[in-house]
Amino acid sequence: MKFKAKAADFLIYDEATGKYRENPEQLVRDDVEKRHWRRVFQLILRDWRLYLMLVPMLFVFICWRYLPMTELLGCFKVGASALEVKDQTFAGFSNFKTLFFPNDTSTYAIDFWRAFRNTFMISFYGLCFGFPMPIIIALFFNEIKSNILRSVYQVFTYLPKFMSTVVITTLVTLLLKKGDTTFSNGIITQLFVNLGWIKDGTGMLEEPTYFRAIYQISGIWETAGYDSIVFFAAVIAVSPTSYEAAQIDGAGKMAQMRYVVLPSILSTVVIMLITKIGTLLSVGYEKVLLLYNEHTYQTAEVVSTFAHRFGIGDASNMAASSYAIAAEMVNNVIGMVLVIGANTIAKKAADVSLY
Repeated sequence: MKFKAKAADFLIYDEATGKYRENPEQLVRDDVEKRHWRRVFQLILRDWRLYLMLVPMLFVFICWRYLPMTELLGCFKVGASALEVKDQTFAGFSNFKTLFFPNDTSTYAIDFWRAFRNTFMISFYGLCFGFPMPIIIALFFNEIKSNILRSVYQVFTYLPKFMSTVVITTLVTLLLKKGDTTFSNGIITQLFVNLGWIKDGTGMLEEPTYFRAIYQISGIWETAGYDSIVFFAAVIAVSPTSYEAAQIDGAGKMAQMRYVVLPSILSTVVIMLITKIGTLLSVGYEKVLLLYNEHTYQTAEVVSTFAHRFGIGDASNMAASSYAIAAEMVNNVIGMVLVIGANTIAKKAADVSLY
């Protein structure tokens, strides 16, 4: 279908003079379009210090986030080199088939599904027990009237976050270590022995049953205080008039938290929950790698440590490296789907979304 351009589409007829003249609004739009990039350049030049501060971040993202994406092709290839993807032969989805479907000739699928199950369980427990703790801590901080006392408590709860993962795992190991002829039991291990909860000589870090609980409790101690900063900022933003109205209606402290504070910070909670769900299957391998051992593979090994064990620990095996990349690929794709799904559900259910 053809369209014929007429002068009336771009010009305005002036009845007084009987002539056409240019539309003033169109002149403004044309001028804005002509000067657009000049204004952008002027803004960048004016705030050049801020843009200069972005350079290190862009460098990090390009070198450690985008360039490594080329290695993801390794999950579709297999060949003579585990480090040079370009030298490998395209193998389609054969690596994924080996991971997903167990067979008698390969145990990779059994180990992968065990790691995937452990990843989901550890993340699910973290979501159930770890996510509410920062909210509870923020609510408690809000009830402390003394600013000095609140600051002291906040420092003590934030401090573990600034400690290295190696330090955290070393403390956990010392507290839970099994005694021998040279060293005595750790403090917590000895306490449980005295209470009769465990037998003397039991190594809690060597028992698969205790690993998930140890991981979650140490994780809550390490991150709950620091994660409460966002929720505490949302809590203190609640208008005092809302508390006064609730008090007039006879609401106590718990009722105020339930009917005033929690509804007011619901949008913040939903957004943080979406981001948490996005990392549901991204259990950091550093802490697991430092805490687990061959006795606790059954409940401790996650997808990241699976990829580390077969991709780096068994780097001489080219096929194992491809399986490790494929496992991480599956983990990341599922994480992306979870983010999109959680955001869509939150947007439709509560009209709150991350994007």
